[in-house]
Amino acid sequence: MKKTVDVPVAKQIPKELSIHDDLRIDPYFWLNQREDQDVLDYLNAENDFYQNETAHTKALETSLFEEMKARIKEDDSSVPYKYNGYWYIVRYEKGKDYPIYTRKKATLEAEEELLFDCNKMAEGHSYFRLVGLSVSPDNSMIAYGLDTVGRRQYTLRIKNLKSNEVFPDAIENTTGSSTWANDNATLFYAKKNEQTLRSDTIFKHHIGNLDVSDTLVYTEDDDTFGVAVYKSKSRKYIIIACYSTMTNEYHVLNADSPDEAFEVFQPRIRGLEYSISHFEGWFYILTNHEKATNFKLVKTPESRTRIENWQEVIAHRKNVLLEDLDIFKDFLVITERSNGLNRIRIKRWDQSDDYYLPFDNETYTANTGTNVDFDTEILRYTYNSLTQPASVIDFNMRLKTKEIKKEQEVLDPNFDKDNYTSQRIWATAQDGAKIPMSLVRRKDTPINGTAPVLQYAYGSYGSTIDPYFSTIRLSLLDRGFIYVIAHVRGGEYLGRDWYEDGKLLKKKNTFTDFIDCSKHLIASGFTSEEHLYAMGGSAGGLLMGVVLNEAPQLYNGVIAAVPFVDVVTTMLDETIPLTTGEYDEWGNPNDKLYYDYMKSYSPYDNVKKQAYPNLLVTTGLHDSQVQYWEPAKWVAKLRTYKQDTNKLYLVTNMDAGHGGASGRFEALKEDAQEYAFLLDLEGISS
Repeated sequence: MKKTVDVPVAKQIPKELSIHDDLRIDPYFWLNQREDQDVLDYLNAENDFYQNETAHTKALETSLFEEMKARIKEDDSSVPYKYNGYWYIVRYEKGKDYPIYTRKKATLEAEEELLFDCNKMAEGHSYFRLVGLSVSPDNSMIAYGLDTVGRRQYTLRIKNLKSNEVFPDAIENTTGSSTWANDNATLFYAKKNEQTLRSDTIFKHHIGNLDVSDTLVYTEDDDTFGVAVYKSKSRKYIIIACYSTMTNEYHVLNADSPDEAFEVFQPRIRGLEYSISHFEGWFYILTNHEKATNFKLVKTPESRTRIENWQEVIAHRKNVLLEDLDIFKDFLVITERSNGLNRIRIKRWDQSDDYYLPFDNETYTANTGTNVDFDTEILRYTYNSLTQPASVIDFNMRLKTKEIKKEQEVLDPNFDKDNYTSQRIWATAQDGAKIPMSLVRRKDTPINGTAPVLQYAYGSYGSTIDPYFSTIRLSLLDRGFIYVIAHVRGGEYLGRDWYEDGKLLKKKNTFTDFIDCSKHLIASGFTSEEHLYAMGGSAGGLLMGVVLNEAPQLYNGVIAAVPFVDVVTTMLDETIPLTTGEYDEWGNPNDKLYYDYMKSYSPYDNVKKQAYPNLLVTTGLHDSQVQYWEPAKWVAKLRTYKQDTNKLYLVTNMDAGHGGASGRFEALKEDAQEYAFLLDLEGISS
């Protein structure tokens, strides 16, 4: 017999928040004390309530997890890539959650050298993540970052690859990445501010010299910027990158002279974005200089890096977004986006050839892969689509031939990619803009308004959700769902202007685009209000929050993962991680213009006394990107306002952060949990 667990009720302690002569009362402000026992008790009560209310779906959840896991090749390995005389490989073993990193010297027939077995390293930790592997130029040492909490504060460690000894050097609170000078003794890395988690300083560390403090080489005083450090592909320069939402600045240092001073490449100019690549005496620069909204390619001699010396290589085009560069000895490879679709362009330096790789549908994703070698005519790229599993392809740029090095295996005897179909459709927004959507379904799924649809979007930071293949998603498609990615404004799917039209004082376009896509799906007979579901995470969770307030009648259920829903309070608190660096995305609410606009859509501030759809909200106690108390406060407020008997669940992972669980199979349990929620609402129990 099902036990009774009361609906959690968070106590109310009114907190007055006042700015610009505007008073807000926040009754749940107290929930922002992570260590407070009352807070932990409330989060645990919500978890207990969820577990009790969904007890009838546990068998389905377990079945979904096993189904998802069974499709994944457990004893899998990456396509090897060669770097500085060694082949590097990542592999997984059956039944194990974490990767094993290895390498082989000179040839793939050589004896395997174990770098890290993350399964052993993760023992005793509920969360584990290894990042930023950086091998010294002489191949004798490797630096790496470890996080065992989920808050993305990494401890930097160094391992001797000859003796397998881990040095006592342990550097706390870093970004996890680091880069070696060419002397094999100096390591550069970025540190984070303890409170805001902004990466704001660059240090250099001399290996094994524990008696001497690390040397501070750069401090970023502007709290809207972060910093990173890396080495150019040419291995000649150590580069410090200073970045904000809409401005860049780089500092360069010859990697042979780590004790010299860094020099500014081009001083920051607000609104000037650029990135740099080095090759044979020149720097190649992707930039928006001189109103090149979609970016152009310029170059400059390495001895004269300032903006007045920049020479155009590829002009700005109104309808083509330049996204990335890969430089080789004989070829320049440019990643572009046109009409939403990825394109890979290959040019010979001697101008004797210039062509695009051929791709043949509207719902694919193609990106260049790991290309660390200059002196090769082989370009590695990846390709997949909504119906086509991912492939890693080596393309000979001279012969124009390709070799598929690996195609993702789907270990399901019933899987046949020909059973599925995809298409791109367009909705009309309130202001007349055409909003693209990428859609996938089984061919036998009816288009008569009865099919359940899961509509997903993100829509912030210029981040584009490209159409990609997912073995996990098959668990929905095979049960009759249609899956839709709405390419709303705020991403860069249709170029840089598409992003600019979905940020700051145009942010509401993101929300209305999503709603207009939903209305189009219903009007076109793909689904109905009774069978439409919406999902988004982080900034996409903010999107879910707004949509719930503005158009709740369109959806039967919504999943909001780690949602950024208390926009005003968070953006007014400069001590919270990431806040100041995001003023150029959301606006600075210390300015009344932005405060009023932000407050007009902030989900937490606009909860209404109305009926809401069924809602599953997830978060992580140690989340560094969106603090757990945002969704916790939101759910508490929804409980007091909503005028319905629909489901409302808050699930807090008490051991993880923004990315959820860390193991490859543990993460599947969270996917199974979300899918079980949707399937239960559809009355699908197996």
